[in-house]
Amino acid sequence: MSKVFPRIGRRRALQGAAAGFVVFGLLLWWLLPLGEDPPSGTIVFSTGTPRGVYQEYGEQLRTEFRKDMPGLKVNLLNSAGSQQNVQRVATGRADFTIAAADAVETYELHHGSGAGHLRGVARLYDDYVQLIVPRDSNIRTLADLRHKRVAIGLPKSGVRLIAERVLKAAGIDPGRGITPMSDGIDTGPDRLRHHKLDAFFWSGGLPTDGLVKLAGAFPFRFIPIEGEVVTRLHAQGDAARYYRTTNMPESAYRSLGQTSTVPTIAVSNVLMTRKDMDPRLTEWITRVVIRSRDRIGNHVHSAQLVDLRTAIYTDPLDLHEGARRYYRSMKP
Repeated sequence: MSKVFPRIGRRRALQGAAAGFVVFGLLLWWLLPLGEDPPSGTIVFSTGTPRGVYQEYGEQLRTEFRKDMPGLKVNLLNSAGSQQNVQRVATGRADFTIAAADAVETYELHHGSGAGHLRGVARLYDDYVQLIVPRDSNIRTLADLRHKRVAIGLPKSGVRLIAERVLKAAGIDPGRGITPMSDGIDTGPDRLRHHKLDAFFWSGGLPTDGLVKLAGAFPFRFIPIEGEVVTRLHAQGDAARYYRTTNMPESAYRSLGQTSTVPTIAVSNVLMTRKDMDPRLTEWITRVVIRSRDRIGNHVHSAQLVDLRTAIYTDPLDLHEGARRYYRSMKP
């Protein structure tokens, strides 16, 4: 009997070693698709304005790309927002970017240069339209914005696109019914705090860092966007179909002490590139975006909403071939 046990022990050891190699092989497959070396080179990623979610997200993605693709240099390029981001990628000034679906659709409807070459990589998270006024302001509804100093976002920003549509839906001419100001999240909070603005529009993920900082120093509140205004907004057709009614949770900006939700509208954001982008690189980019969700979510709350099950829906853009390869590889 004593001679049998060692044989069984050796057999179990060999079986254990074989299982270990299988696990190790699967781990390599998970980390290094197809056993390939990581892509290298240089790409330009167009982000957004300082203090905005696009900028924060871009910075975090660059860190994650560096971990998996150390030979890939990522140059971040600030922008006014969605409209400029779409144009940059379409015309080749940038390689990847994040943009709101309505801005992408608008660019395509206007037959912008290179629009037919745009492709989707992943649906990310929703932007919420946030209309901010000082807490003691007499502005209670959209109608009260008439003849007020209202920041409607930078030219070529997604904020400008949405703000003008919302104002028109409320029966207000964005050029003459208010005093329009071209402030974004980088300057709007300070100008509101110093009474140089009566209100400002922002469209971004929840919470947006620029508003978190403002909430800690200056009491403000949100104006609801609801009812007939939303119905009229949807009646505008075309890109307005990407707006959906929603409620901003009371916990979005905890230091404000909100006790109820705020009716508003939201629009999805898409990570995008061009058709001619290298499929292997795009596959790696897609992989890192999906698998770094939790790590990035520790810094950019909106990133926690990235979901493999919905990332594939990049409407109005067709999926890039490289992104499609990644999603196919993840099917059970």
